[in-house]
Amino acid sequence: MEQMRKRETGIVRSNRETARGHYVIEVELPGLFGVVNPGQFVMFRPGAGETPLLSRPFSVCSQTETGETTKIELLYRVVGAGTARMASLRQGDTVNVLGPLGRGFDMDEGRRVILVAGGVGVAPLISYADRRRAQEEGGRVRIIAYVGAADEESIAGVDRLEQYCDEVKIATDDGSRGFRGTVTELFRTDVEHHEKTASAVRACGPRAMLSALADVLDGHDIVCQVSMEERMACGIGACLGCAVRVRLNDGSVGYRRVCKDGPVFDMEDIDWHED
Repeated sequence: MEQMRKRETGIVRSNRETARGHYVIEVELPGLFGVVNPGQFVMFRPGAGETPLLSRPFSVCSQTETGETTKIELLYRVVGAGTARMASLRQGDTVNVLGPLGRGFDMDEGRRVILVAGGVGVAPLISYADRRRAQEEGGRVRIIAYVGAADEESIAGVDRLEQYCDEVKIATDDGSRGFRGTVTELFRTDVEHHEKTASAVRACGPRAMLSALADVLDGHDIVCQVSMEERMACGIGACLGCAVRVRLNDGSVGYRRVCKDGPVFDMEDIDWHED
């Protein structure tokens, strides 16, 4: 049964820069907004009459329910006029939020979970790690995170991951913090060990990063789910603007909507080498 989605007016409670060009905005919504599963997203835009007129998709990195209200946090990076306007929002401003949307991560795989994040792709993985920690009945889950960024000043969300993860490993392109190189190159150095410990991988980041991760995992017996980052106009599957090519069970290829059929997919289902 499809999860009910709602369009609500929210109130900004805080909006702070946490790394260079990266912000976390906390929005208060009515208490019956609904549970946002890790990997799901919301469509977000400033209040009525403001630009941008089109909503933008953002993964939810945390949700707190207090009975009468629900607070969600969104991690975003300023990359254009829309997110620049978002960064200018202040406490008390109103915003429009549609959600929860999409398919989230499976939550019941592996006693050792590996998280691989690139940039703001860390957002749904914070939510995932938090939820896995909260459902540890029957034994502790070991969670190891790999986080990549261009440089030390651009690393976002690590402080939050450290609250839930047993270990956090960092890669920066320029070597200013942690491993020098990409996050997938860092992960490659450990993949043999993870294969022997029956690990499950959850990943989110730019398509190039996820494609590189697919190459690293090729030939290894490790289950992986990825949250795809694609441009979206509607968020509900109507416009078909976010379709990605997938491998079907009969060996042919087809297309799936990231907003409706995803954003989380099994890694093996995506055609990573489409032209």
